[in-house]
Amino acid sequence: MKLKAIDITLAAMFAALMAVGSNITSFIIIGGVPITLTTFLCVMAGLILGSRLGALSMTVYTLIGLVGAPVFANFTGGPSVLVKPTFGFVLSYILVAYVVGKIVEKKSSKKMFLFAALIGLVINYFVGTNWMYYAYKFWASAPEGFTYKMAWAWMVAPLPKDIIFTIIAGVMAPRIQKVVSKSYIGKRSVA
Repeated sequence: MKLKAIDITLAAMFAALMAVGSNITSFIIIGGVPITLTTFLCVMAGLILGSRLGALSMTVYTLIGLVGAPVFANFTGGPSVLVKPTFGFVLSYILVAYVVGKIVEKKSSKKMFLFAALIGLVINYFVGTNWMYYAYKFWASAPEGFTYKMAWAWMVAPLPKDIIFTIIAGVMAPRIQKVVSKSYIGKRSVA
């Protein structure tokens, strides 16, 4: 992928937004899951930047955290986060941005932006919650009586916030993406 200066800037901007969004409310923890704005931001990265650049921005965010910068929830970072039960959510951000971006690259109507955003939310919850379950079962200390159903029950608390913010992302992104596309010669446009 050949990157222009604007591409690098936009990818870096979304990596920085993720660092802020993962910590702005992360002091609220329900069932071991910090409440953050990262689902909203990774969906926006895919919707606005497209599949490859959106996934690149999330990859940069992940790598920055893995080398030790405190960009993950609760100002954590470093390779030790790989074994944390919530690391599956971090991994899902790359996939979410890529899939969401691919969907709107194929058809970029306003309805498709909303549909893609909701698909991104489903991917985020599916990957993250399953990773969390298996982490607690195999290498992390699971709470007494921990079950697959309990892992999903923990996700009920952040779900309303994530649904609302995902819908906002799906509605706002076509306008923002259109403005961003006008800033440079892009391949994506909103119908």
